[in-house]
Amino acid sequence: MRNSLFPVLGVLGFAVALFSVAFLVPLTYAFVTDEPTVHAFATGFLVTFGIGVTAHVLTRRFRRELQPRDGFLLVSTVWSGLPAFATIPMVLFFDDLSVTDAYFEMVSALTTTGATVLSGLDDMPASINIWRHLLSWMGGMGILVLAVAILPLLGVGGSQVFKAETPGPMKDSKLTPRITETAKSLYMVYLMLSVACAISYKLAGMTWLDAFLHTGTTVSLSGFSSHDASYAYFDSAAIEMVAVVFMMIAAVNFSIHFLAWRGKSFRPYANCPEAKWFFMLMFGAVSLITVYLLAHQEYTTFSEAFRYALFNTVSVATTTGYANTDYSQWPLFAPLLMIFLSMFATAAGSTGGGIKMLRAVILFKHAIGELSRILHPRAINPVRIRGSAVSPQVIFGVLAFMLMYGMSVITITMLLIFTGLDPISALTTGISMINNLGPALGEFGPVDHYGALGDFQTWLCSFAMLLGRLEMFTILVLFTPAFWRK
Repeated sequence: MRNSLFPVLGVLGFAVALFSVAFLVPLTYAFVTDEPTVHAFATGFLVTFGIGVTAHVLTRRFRRELQPRDGFLLVSTVWSGLPAFATIPMVLFFDDLSVTDAYFEMVSALTTTGATVLSGLDDMPASINIWRHLLSWMGGMGILVLAVAILPLLGVGGSQVFKAETPGPMKDSKLTPRITETAKSLYMVYLMLSVACAISYKLAGMTWLDAFLHTGTTVSLSGFSSHDASYAYFDSAAIEMVAVVFMMIAAVNFSIHFLAWRGKSFRPYANCPEAKWFFMLMFGAVSLITVYLLAHQEYTTFSEAFRYALFNTVSVATTTGYANTDYSQWPLFAPLLMIFLSMFATAAGSTGGGIKMLRAVILFKHAIGELSRILHPRAINPVRIRGSAVSPQVIFGVLAFMLMYGMSVITITMLLIFTGLDPISALTTGISMINNLGPALGEFGPVDHYGALGDFQTWLCSFAMLLGRLEMFTILVLFTPAFWRK
């Protein structure tokens, strides 16, 4: 057991040491602007760097090539462990913030969920908001995808880590022949998109600080804001339109962005079944909700109804979670439809959460095929994606994922109801946590926060966010006896 765990611990130590560099960003800002958070971030950096380097050095002699089970263990421990280190400056600075709530906040940031237990965001030191938003930006593409580009230098393979962390059902497709080059390509697209988003926000009227902060939570589809009122604070249609454009871009498979950029063509988008379904779905949902709000006289003009329907529908469906109004006060059909869309609207290989559009398309085509097979038992009609037949292994994987997804949502919901939440709050919170969405309905709507949760409920929601970010199996496989057998 020691020989199997120590190699993972060594790479984990390296990941922790690498993660400690992130503390320097808010630390530098706090030092330059003389904010009272300097000690908190300095302590966080020293503790994280020290533990990471120590773990890596003490386990260097156990270094070997990672096996598939090592990848799952490493990804799970990194995504659950890094938030613990990230809580250090939060606990040190906020006297009234418990470790439970601080861990929830940091898990929410790194998993790009965007749910918060904090209030008074407008009056907090900017370095605290920089920390929250920076973690969201890092979590958007996955800190391990960045580490994969460096792992070969340590003499360990990166493909197992990449496949365990990358969301989506078809993980064997590569943009480039080498897994390291794939990770670099994805981050190049991510960086380019981030720069474009920040400049667009600035041109639309944000300050540079707000543009930096909200870029981190737009391209990552996180939804954190530095203002309690979220986008209602800006009350700007131009800023909202920038957010809509970049949320929709980030909800599309990043490999498609890379292929389009490399080929200087929009053809990859036209050939992508997820992208076509996503844009059609957004057009239909926004149109329906706009008409629905007008019919129920929530707004008096089409332009006003369209503005609020567009921004909030895209925000929720892409699992971002921004809000420019309290849409929980709309007739129930509209917010429930938006939360339903968050289950499957985003693409595999995007920064969004949920089931993913590709799984939904495969499942839909498989169901249609089964109906056809009832009428024509001898017919052979395989499920096809991009003209290629989908293997039975992938289809079985999608079916198994859907089963685990449904069971997870039901379990989280029932436990929240058992601990005292009303059914609407419990159901939508369970869906929101699993989908990495953020806001729910009931007690935890878009203008509320999760500070009212009890400790058990908070830890349960933290686990649900990790479960959703790592797409069920990466974590659940650790609870099977077979995983721990030699």
